Amino acid sequence: MPLLDIRDRLIVGLDVPTVEAAEEMVATLGDTVTFYKVGLQLTFAGGLAFAERLVDQGKKVFLDVKLLDIDNTVEHAVQNIAKLGMHFCTIHAYPRAMRAAVQGKGASDLRLLAVTVLTSMDESDLAAAGYAVGPAELVARRAADARAAGMNGIVCSPEEAGAMRAVVGAGMAIVTPGIRPAGSMLGDQKRIATPAAAIKAGADHLVVARPIIEAADPRAAAKAILSEIETASAI
Repeated sequence: MPLLDIRDRLIVGLDVPTVEAAEEMVATLGDTVTFYKVGLQLTFAGGLAFAERLVDQGKKVFLDVKLLDIDNTVEHAVQNIAKLGMHFCTIHAYPRAMRAAVQGKGASDLRLLAVTVLTSMDESDLAAAGYAVGPAELVARRAADARAAGMNGIVCSPEEAGAMRAVVGAGMAIVTPGIRPAGSMLGDQKRIATPAAAIKAGADHLVVARPIIEAADPRAAAKAILSEIETASAI
């Protein structure tokens, strides 16, 4: 991976109910944050148009819609997403869906991320869903499939980030949600790490939502995480 600006390594998840709330958070964070995630909650509240406005303002946007459908639908959905100016977009790491997404992306600058195993899931959750392997093995399989399909990166928990570099190689991005600064509430996350631990494990980008957007001072919270990223990157 090319050398990244420290600010671009932090992706703030705008997991808020309205565009107005998202706009307020972006204004609060100001130039401290350069990269935002727009997920399903905000997407269905007018978030696509908002995401395009963020791009127009010079921000990078991670459209986290986790596409999974028949090949034709995925391909044409990605074709349209590629026209919006998004930086990242997520696809569930099923081989046919990923290949269709790569076809839809074409020569555009959109970078496709394969969602391996959600950070809210552990071994018992996977067993209940019918999988006979644990998170680490399933992430590795899906990461290998993502590389074979021509994806630009993967989304995995910080627990798997270190091992996945050998699987995906130097050219693919490793994006890790499930980031919890020391002392933070876990919420519904299970496979987590601090910002420093995730960076040391090999993550390129950290996705952080609640520890920033629910903080008493979101800007200070973001700055603290950026400082932790910078320190860990220098080690």
